[in-house]
Amino acid sequence: MALEAKNNSFKIYGIAVIVFLMACAIVVKLTNIQWVEGSYYKKLAKEKSVKSFVIPANKGNLYSSDGSLLATSIPNYTIRFDGVAPKKEDFKKNIDALSDSLSLVLGKPSSFYHSELTKARINKNRFFLIARDLSYTQYIKIKGFPLFNLGAYKGGIIIEQETVRKHPIGEIAERTIGYERIDENGKLREAGIEGAFGKYLNGKNGKVLKQKIAKGQWKPLRDNNEIEPKDGYDVFSTIDVYIQDIAHHALLKQLEYYEADHGCVVVMETKTGEVKAISNLGKDANGVYYEKLNYAVGEAHEPGSTFKLLDLIALLDDKKIDTSAVFDSHGGQIEYRGKFVRDSHKGGYGRISLARGFEVSSNTVMVQSVYNNYKNSPEQFVNRINSYGLNKPLGLPFEGEGHSKIPQPTDKNWSAITLPWMAFGYGVAVTPLQTLTLYNAVANNGEMVKPIFVKEIKEWNRTIKKFDKIVINPKICSDETIAKVKAVLKNVVRNGTGKSLFSKDFSMAGKTGTAQVDYAKDGGANKYYASSFVGFFPADVPKYSCIVVVHKPSTVNNNYYGADVAGPVFKRIAQKIFTDSPTMNVVKNLKVKNAKQEIDFNNYADKVNTKSGLIPNVRGMAGMDAVTILENLGLKVKAIGIGKVKKQSLNPGERLEKNKTIILELS
Repeated sequence: MALEAKNNSFKIYGIAVIVFLMACAIVVKLTNIQWVEGSYYKKLAKEKSVKSFVIPANKGNLYSSDGSLLATSIPNYTIRFDGVAPKKEDFKKNIDALSDSLSLVLGKPSSFYHSELTKARINKNRFFLIARDLSYTQYIKIKGFPLFNLGAYKGGIIIEQETVRKHPIGEIAERTIGYERIDENGKLREAGIEGAFGKYLNGKNGKVLKQKIAKGQWKPLRDNNEIEPKDGYDVFSTIDVYIQDIAHHALLKQLEYYEADHGCVVVMETKTGEVKAISNLGKDANGVYYEKLNYAVGEAHEPGSTFKLLDLIALLDDKKIDTSAVFDSHGGQIEYRGKFVRDSHKGGYGRISLARGFEVSSNTVMVQSVYNNYKNSPEQFVNRINSYGLNKPLGLPFEGEGHSKIPQPTDKNWSAITLPWMAFGYGVAVTPLQTLTLYNAVANNGEMVKPIFVKEIKEWNRTIKKFDKIVINPKICSDETIAKVKAVLKNVVRNGTGKSLFSKDFSMAGKTGTAQVDYAKDGGANKYYASSFVGFFPADVPKYSCIVVVHKPSTVNNNYYGADVAGPVFKRIAQKIFTDSPTMNVVKNLKVKNAKQEIDFNNYADKVNTKSGLIPNVRGMAGMDAVTILENLGLKVKAIGIGKVKKQSLNPGERLEKNKTIILELS
């Protein structure tokens, strides 16, 4: 019996020890959870229920040179309702007034909002949609409505904001205005001014803490943001909306008429290099033209005859020959190493001067002039081209600038026909903007300036950064050469290939170009024409330079030449600017005195300044002057007739009485 009792005691002690050890283990585990693992689980719980969200900053505005909006950020708001958040008494007190207010702003009946809000509360819907795509004004109004004015936690209002980029002038210059977008691969795509100057426009994003509510939905944790977003700076471009509109529609009209594939036009201010207009239009599968690619900046191709300007500048400035030098066009065809250079005019032009050869765009004349004078030193010709920077990109801030191609005598593929082919714009490649930069230098008396698209970065009225004129080459050639080249460019329009563009009402100077493109691919099966015109206006005192390039115009009527296709666009732009721009007439010789006028003025002054208290003699004076003098003296004047004073009812020398009537007879 004693032994059994002893065994039971051991069992009890054993069980007690086991229970004690288990209790210790539980205490240890709880301690570990509380103090060791607790912070981890707290952090995990917080991450799953509270999260930081980015608030995108409003991008700065992009303006034209005259202050018109080209691109702006507009906030769009979505308003939702947390049906659980408001207290019962607050909801009941404000539901009628809130429904009426929403009806006034959003248009649906008050009963609709009353029913839907009540339903959301009954169903404990914490993310009920009230309205989306609201303007800032609408958002402010709704935020102040009954119940919602209590805030997110007491009133249940949930506000979501996103920023939308808008172009107020539509699709005009859309490619140059540009964008920043994330593509399907998550990569940032940048284009135009928006992409190039994003670091100024984008500002700094803010942060807001949100709490997870139901069904994966998030609600702001408090009314204030953790970090407020900072808006971007404003960018002021060089684009002139008026000139841009002219250029865009002039190009569009011509592309449609010739059913062309694509084209571009650029208008640049001569002195500064500021691009006032740039339009790039390409055709989609439905035949509709839109801002497809930035052809003016990114498309380098063989320019054809517009490249001949380099021939003329080099020959004259290197003192090789003068414009009066005569060449035989050899019936419109010459041969170099089995390859033929032909004039567009069958039969050629006979024997003509270099100047005339340029004016009529004779390939045979221009090729002979260059080849004969530079065949033994081609590097002299090419180095001049290099000195103008045409052998490399302009260094514009945009992505996708085209790469020029200027053959160098040191290249492995330089051959005996490279130089003559360069002379009429083949075997080389430049962008339209590079060609314009050269012609603009001639218009600017030899100073070559870089095209610029942005003038200033501002924060309200404070200037952050200015972009001044950038000089590429201070003097591309002598003043004598510039004068001769300008004269020849004027004659191109007056009586050369561009004579159909001539107008006695306004002056223009420039060069036509018609180049074959893709003639070497697939045996010439895909060959097409690129028609161009580049020059400046007014011809004598250039203010603007302009280039127009049209690719693949219809050849049905054999009317694909630069003067016919691209030239009218150039003329339309120049004409509209001349016609619609206000003119200022200068009045000269303002300081020259007229004896009779001096006498009349002195007599008038004497009568005006009289202090004698007597009636003055106004006979012979102009009626208007007489009335002014007498009324200033306090008399009531009645004038009969038109012209000068013949008679006056109160005689000169009588005592002057205030408010007395005097009658003047005029004739």
